[in-house]
Amino acid sequence: MTAISLTTFTRIVRASAWYDLLLTAPFATPWTFALLREHLTALNTALGGAPLPPFAPLHVLFACLMGTVVLLWAVLRITDPQQRFGRYDGAGRFGFALWMGWTLAATGTPVLWVFIVPELAWGIAQWVPVAPPRQRD
Repeated sequence: MTAISLTTFTRIVRASAWYDLLLTAPFATPWTFALLREHLTALNTALGGAPLPPFAPLHVLFACLMGTVVLLWAVLRITDPQQRFGRYDGAGRFGFALWMGWTLAATGTPVLWVFIVPELAWGIAQWVPVAPPRQRD
């Protein structure tokens, strides 16, 4: 695999953070999560799946905690897109994709593909080799 420049890599880190910010914002509050859940249920049924199961307040709490943490992590990477943050983010995305894949295998919920594919793509993009800086003559 060809190495990319550090500048290109930091653009990838920042782009993945903007993706997270936009995608995860609705998970950050109980009210926005309720609206998102309705849309996810509609999308899941349109993809041939069953309506999503009802959420109790404790489930919503964990969704909002996750949403808040991911939002903060996204803001950090937008404002400071370091290579090591991209590597950590890539590893985290592989973990997220693993647990989403496990849930997909257990439930057959097709809407999970909408999350799994981008997680894997961003994870791979943040694990590409980065070329060392060039020496000036």
